[in-house]
Amino acid sequence: MPKINSIYIECYVARKFKGKFKFLLLKRAENDKLYPGIWQIITGRIEKGEKAFETALREVKEESGLNPERLFVLPHTTTFYSPRTDSISLIPLFVCIVDEADVTISDEHSEFMWLDVQKASQKLYFKSQKENVKFIESNLRTKERLKTFTEIKF
Repeated sequence: MPKINSIYIECYVARKFKGKFKFLLLKRAENDKLYPGIWQIITGRIEKGEKAFETALREVKEESGLNPERLFVLPHTTTFYSPRTDSISLIPLFVCIVDEADVTISDEHSEFMWLDVQKASQKLYFKSQKENVKFIESNLRTKERLKTFTEIKF
């Protein structure tokens, strides 16, 4: 029977530009062992003693150099199965709002782009990430719908 774990996070970084939200996408380095060259959002492994939201804040800084202004939890998770470890991962999802656009990528990635929701959903590799950017953008548009996300004060 597969074990169930929660050791990773996903964080969607967004900024408002000319009244619309743009999402940060990062291209994994071609020499990366897992999914080389794909476009993705910020992901990371939760370190021992770290809360999932702390991982999201740390990974945003490490992978993009950006300073989060606001952090929200999405009201659902992503899951995947790893045959290598015979485990199912439950991944908490976060939305990080930033004001700045100047990204400094880590060695894990080779390029970055700020894209609107339509272009981001076309460029992203994973189905869940494609769906999540659409869900996030539709909820960020109005203050009433934004209330469905839990904000984390840090």
